[in-house]
Amino acid sequence: MASEERSSLSAGVESHRAPVPVHQFKQQNLPACKPVLTPAWVITTYFLIGVLFIPIGFISLRASMGVVEIVDRYDTECVPNSYKSDKVAYVKDMSVSKNCTRYLKVKKRMKAPIYVYYELDNYYQNHRRYVKSRNEQQLLHGLRYNSTSSCRPLELNKGLPIVPCGLVAWSLFNDSYSFSRGAEKLNVNRKNIAWQSDRDHKFGKKVHPFNFQNGTLIGGGKLDSRIPLSDQEDLIVWMRTAALPSFRKLYGRIEEDLDEDDVVIVNLLNNYNTYSFGGKKKIVLSTSSWLGGRNNFLGMTYILVGASSMFIALVFLLLHKLSWARQ
Repeated sequence: MASEERSSLSAGVESHRAPVPVHQFKQQNLPACKPVLTPAWVITTYFLIGVLFIPIGFISLRASMGVVEIVDRYDTECVPNSYKSDKVAYVKDMSVSKNCTRYLKVKKRMKAPIYVYYELDNYYQNHRRYVKSRNEQQLLHGLRYNSTSSCRPLELNKGLPIVPCGLVAWSLFNDSYSFSRGAEKLNVNRKNIAWQSDRDHKFGKKVHPFNFQNGTLIGGGKLDSRIPLSDQEDLIVWMRTAALPSFRKLYGRIEEDLDEDDVVIVNLLNNYNTYSFGGKKKIVLSTSSWLGGRNNFLGMTYILVGASSMFIALVFLLLHKLSWARQ
């Protein structure tokens, strides 16, 4: 009898409970756009993509093709005949002159500014140990920052800290170039070649090179200890490591026009050792467009995507017509 009373009481309590609300979010009943992919809608979308992308591709490709480039590989040509069989011995022999002269003919008029790059191939700046061998805080604060274990094995020299430390700075590119056109010297503006953000926020304005390239293990270029790191733009450009084994880095700008059939005489110092790892060195003179330097990939990609979309639209249209004909 008591059990019957308890069951009737619980039933009465449950009957007075409020019903559990059904939330639209849990039931996925929120208002949403639910497009119906009809054949006409799909065909029109692919067709519009093709109509939009193909002209953009041709415009981009034309801008890229309008860029004038002169590329000259000099690492093999600047080695004396007596050292052709042992190029590493040539670059390490300090008694042998590293001066070299190259002649670049301008095939098409080049309007200023003309950008001067050095190009390195088969150089893996993206190697994990190489990229990590640096210290960002030391570049910004100098000797005030002592924790530079990330720079090993180039952290100390003769017991004293190295500023800037690490393999990246130690391997600084040190070939140099000067240009002339006949008897006229072409000045190269080497200011503002690095990113403004790097100069202002990554390299200290009061940090000077210290104990750099003073040991028995000499790497690439040297730095002027009187100039702060924020003003040593060669170093700043080099320290922004490349993602691919073939890359270009900005050396400077020639701010004079070069006419067709002009011959640019390049006097260079072939100092940098790329011979020990089978690398290549090139010098590049290039103009620019509204897209930057020469790069046909972007334009070709737009054209390929647009043409593929047009082809798919035509195939779908043909299949749609055949299905209608069968009905």
